[in-house]
Amino acid sequence: MKNNLIAISAIAARDMTKLFRDKTRILASFIFPIIFIGVLGTSLQANLQGSLPYNFLTFVFLGVTAQTLFQSTASGIISLVEDRQNDFAQEMFIAPISRYAIIMGKIVGETAVSLVLILGILAFGIVTGIPLNLPGVVKLIPFFLLIAAFGGAFGMIVMANIREQRSVNQLFPFLIFPQFFLAGVFNPIKQLPLPLLVASRIAPMTYAVDLIRSVYYSGSPEYQYAVLFNPWLNLAVVAGLFAVFFTAGTYLFVKNEKNR
Repeated sequence: MKNNLIAISAIAARDMTKLFRDKTRILASFIFPIIFIGVLGTSLQANLQGSLPYNFLTFVFLGVTAQTLFQSTASGIISLVEDRQNDFAQEMFIAPISRYAIIMGKIVGETAVSLVLILGILAFGIVTGIPLNLPGVVKLIPFFLLIAAFGGAFGMIVMANIREQRSVNQLFPFLIFPQFFLAGVFNPIKQLPLPLLVASRIAPMTYAVDLIRSVYYSGSPEYQYAVLFNPWLNLAVVAGLFAVFFTAGTYLFVKNEKNR
């Protein structure tokens, strides 16, 4: 048990070190949310002003926050493919520790990375005057951790059977970008045509985004307009999918490593 905890800490610390050395990733992680919130959110807010019973900029900000946590951690798991290509993964897997501890270390590390990045986004929201309820933001902190870990588990199940980073770069955007719209990051999705409704409810990011909004708006008049599902339902789906993705992804990844 002690060795597993040490391994989780060491692998997580390695990911944090890699983040602070990768200035490009830090810059990109801040630029895209700022564009989505500042440009897209502001323009849509101007067009929709008065037609929605809630502040649309706050709605988009919460969606982008959840999407950033989910996507950043999932994208960080891509480094497992790089580790596999340079045989660093093999070096970890011969260590006398649980294979699940190795994967958990990656997810913990990328979750920590996502939380560091999200602090900059929250600061941007405050500085630019996005109307935010501070107590509402504070109560989101435990859910930030859960959603980031959920994104890591999603990344794990996607990466488990991929051996080359080029394949990851081709496949991953195809799986992530459609979820921006299906999950309602920038747009209300209470009413959708049946095919899009089904796709929306299948997309894992939908429940991450709605969990953040359902917790934030809980007890407010905007809740019934901005939220899809009860927060307990969102929490159950996110926790259940995390368990499935993490267990299945780790099993497949370890199996493929043993068969190399």
